[in-house]
Amino acid sequence: MKLKRVEEPEVSPDGKWVLFAAVDVDLAANTRTPHVWVVPLAHVSQNQGDVGHPSSDQSSSGVPHISPVLRDVGEREIISDQDGDRPRWAPDGTRFAFISTKEGSSQVWIADFDGAAGTVIDVHPITHVATGASGELWSPDGKNILFVSNVYPECDGPPAEEEACNAKRFEAAEKSPVKALIFTRLLYRHWNAYKEGKRSHIFVVPVDACVETAASAVPRGEAERPPESGKESRASLDRTAEGACPHASPRDLTPGDFDAPPFSLGGQDNYAFSPDGREICYASNHDKVEAISTNSDLWTVPVRVGPGDSPAQIVAQTKNITADNPAADETPLYSPDGKFIAYRAQQRPGYESDRWRLMLYDRKTGKSGKMTEKLDAWVGSYAWSPDSKHLYFIFEASGKALADSFSIDRPYERSITVDGDGDPSKKTSNFEPVIRDGYNDDLSPAFDGKTLLFTRMSITFPNEIYRQTLGQPWAERLTHLNDSLLSQISMSPLESFWFASAHGDKVQGFLVKPPNFDPSKKYPVKFLIHGGPQEAWGDDWSYRWNPELFAANGYVVIMINFHGSTGYGQKFVDSINGDWGGAPFEDLMKGLDYAEEHYGFIDKDRECALGASFGGYMINWVLGHTNRFKCLVSHDGTFNNESDYGATEELWFPEWEFHGTPWENRELYRKWSPHLFAPNFKTPTLVIHGQLDYRLDVSEGFQLFTTLQRLGVPSKMLYFPDEGHWVLKPQNSQLWYKTVNDWVDQWVGK
Repeated sequence: MKLKRVEEPEVSPDGKWVLFAAVDVDLAANTRTPHVWVVPLAHVSQNQGDVGHPSSDQSSSGVPHISPVLRDVGEREIISDQDGDRPRWAPDGTRFAFISTKEGSSQVWIADFDGAAGTVIDVHPITHVATGASGELWSPDGKNILFVSNVYPECDGPPAEEEACNAKRFEAAEKSPVKALIFTRLLYRHWNAYKEGKRSHIFVVPVDACVETAASAVPRGEAERPPESGKESRASLDRTAEGACPHASPRDLTPGDFDAPPFSLGGQDNYAFSPDGREICYASNHDKVEAISTNSDLWTVPVRVGPGDSPAQIVAQTKNITADNPAADETPLYSPDGKFIAYRAQQRPGYESDRWRLMLYDRKTGKSGKMTEKLDAWVGSYAWSPDSKHLYFIFEASGKALADSFSIDRPYERSITVDGDGDPSKKTSNFEPVIRDGYNDDLSPAFDGKTLLFTRMSITFPNEIYRQTLGQPWAERLTHLNDSLLSQISMSPLESFWFASAHGDKVQGFLVKPPNFDPSKKYPVKFLIHGGPQEAWGDDWSYRWNPELFAANGYVVIMINFHGSTGYGQKFVDSINGDWGGAPFEDLMKGLDYAEEHYGFIDKDRECALGASFGGYMINWVLGHTNRFKCLVSHDGTFNNESDYGATEELWFPEWEFHGTPWENRELYRKWSPHLFAPNFKTPTLVIHGQLDYRLDVSEGFQLFTTLQRLGVPSKMLYFPDEGHWVLKPQNSQLWYKTVNDWVDQWVGK
């Protein structure tokens, strides 16, 4: 709870500063609050022996080294008296935008920045939208800011009228004693919230309307008089005008009854400005039944500010540039020279876990080309080089997240296939990616074209910001927000092992030892099962399922990347489709068998299995298929595949995994449904579920707990009325860890 949770880096246009947000947790207040920080980029040591090199980036205990050179690099919080999230530089570097709830709702604020001292001079809000504003972006000319707001689509109209309509509808809904909702289509709720008739729309607002109006209201002599401080800010100038700053109504660039951008669990933005600021490209799904469709397309629309075009005229100028692909197209990024739009795409409609490819759209010809077809891995976050000649991208491989690059003159040529074999000699030879070690994300090239900023984490430390000089094999750590705290903590590094399993494939597993490990002793086991199922364990940090925290009170933690896990090629990912309780279950049991056989310090008579989401499903499957565990923990897991279909929202998921609807393929739904094996249930089980979980409805947890109680199986249920699929509130999280660890201790014993 005391760790600062570092977010993505933002490099200043002059290359001197890096902005980022870091989230602080206040356990007593039960809050998580982001604040804006800055660190000078120039203060990083060039001595590779100090930091960043794979062999020296962390100590043998797993705690990152604190380099003497970097101990006082100057990182500091620059907005402390209010929350501040998602800082984004203005193109001229003299100010930045950020998101804050200081005035009650989420709005876009602007901070004036002193580039010499690295300090904030003043802050002021730029939006006052009743429905809230988030996801801000500056236009490249610095004149406008784009943001996203959840609005009522029937309010589409001229800017001032639309704003007034949304405010009126929002206020009426807030004050109404009637909270009933009427649904006329599916996807009426999603993850942890009901849609309530609203859609996400992209708006644009002029940045300096207030400044220009305020300046014109000041007598000429006063306006020309230099301020005493010599650093009079735009916000100060605004307040010299008579009355309040005039309000500029934002222009809706995506009118209509569609979400633009679509819902996202994080990652890169699903919208971008063209380099000249005259156009945006965004993702939106216009299919009739969104609940069964993954077909988000990319659309472009001219940027209009002020009264301008009507909603109908804006729609008429909107262009679908990926209409020929019936699957997902997302995360557009214009090349700095404006010639191309890069984006990620899938090929198979309805399959959210298809391989993500990096594509390139030529704005002149209107044609798209596949750039990473030979890469048998998912492309994650990516970025353009400042000269528009290269693309950098993240890809996952065997528990790591690496980065590579290629010239846009030709597709990516390396055939990198992780084939599930632990023999290094069988891997792609002479492969040296740009970032060749660690678990990395959030690529941000500096404007000099020589430096790459990114975040890195491991199982022993959370996100910090790194920089790498292109062409060098090592990275240098730029931020050290958690070093002092982590230096007091003993943790063990992640250990990897491979074993033969289902379909004759090699499968990877991981092990974490407890602090103060003694190889002569026997240790109980916490066997963690990941969710997804198309996800993976790796050398990364988690606040919700943290292997180090599970190991901390004297346990060995074991994790298996079973068939269906990512980072081992698309064939391995696809192998779980229609086979939920088959190969994955075999992998888990054989992986644990291998660990018991090869690690003499494991006490195989004292093991507990824990899982959430698909991991919760697998715990429920384990419950009916083996009695080898002393206890189980099932969090947000499917219990009855047929009832889950009727209660979940993203119907494309079960319809792909079970090859249709329950009335079309009932046999497969029932074949892998844990509830039909209830007569075999014997293992003591802790059930956890949240009322606001709409991915896996709370009724699944209630059904499981009811069944266990009726069967007389020792069981307990932890119910959160205020949590969704994840437990996010600090005090709830603390209770979650305590309840889970106490349950394991009760049945396994230290």
